[in-house]
Amino acid sequence: MIFMWGICVVLPVAILIKKMPFCRSRVLSHSFCLHQDMLRLVCGDVRVNSLYGLTAVILTKGLDSLTILLSYTMIIRAILNIVSQEAQAKAFSTCISHLSAVLIFYIPLIGLSIIHRFGKHLPPLTHTLLADAYLLVPPVLNPLVYSWKTKQIRRRILILLCRRRTQQQV
Repeated sequence: MIFMWGICVVLPVAILIKKMPFCRSRVLSHSFCLHQDMLRLVCGDVRVNSLYGLTAVILTKGLDSLTILLSYTMIIRAILNIVSQEAQAKAFSTCISHLSAVLIFYIPLIGLSIIHRFGKHLPPLTHTLLADAYLLVPPVLNPLVYSWKTKQIRRRILILLCRRRTQQQV
């Protein structure tokens, strides 16, 4: 089902972009191919492509976000029904790790979508840096989020942070 959803959203973008006449440089300003970045290279009417791209972003990110919000609402209600305080704390700990991982992915993605749609006045470097942050930040932070639950790793990170603070104060 999810696979088909992805195909139904992405395939029209490829078909619409293939029909466009490119008259400018074919060099993109990013490490990967963004739909909005491709539209900047087109010398024809891009209203249909732009409208579809905006609709796809709103539908996918909006539906995904609503589904995640609904899921977490149901999870939190279930956790609050747990009698044991210790079990509640453990469940909330797991829930926070998962929610952090989701936010680490979605915040740069939504920021990237907004900047590319409405930040045309910003310098190109801003677009490139945000696109690269979207590619790099989630994979770098994901292991940290999930390893934070391991007591030994958490203890070691706290020791390293405390040492740095002590060195900075001296």
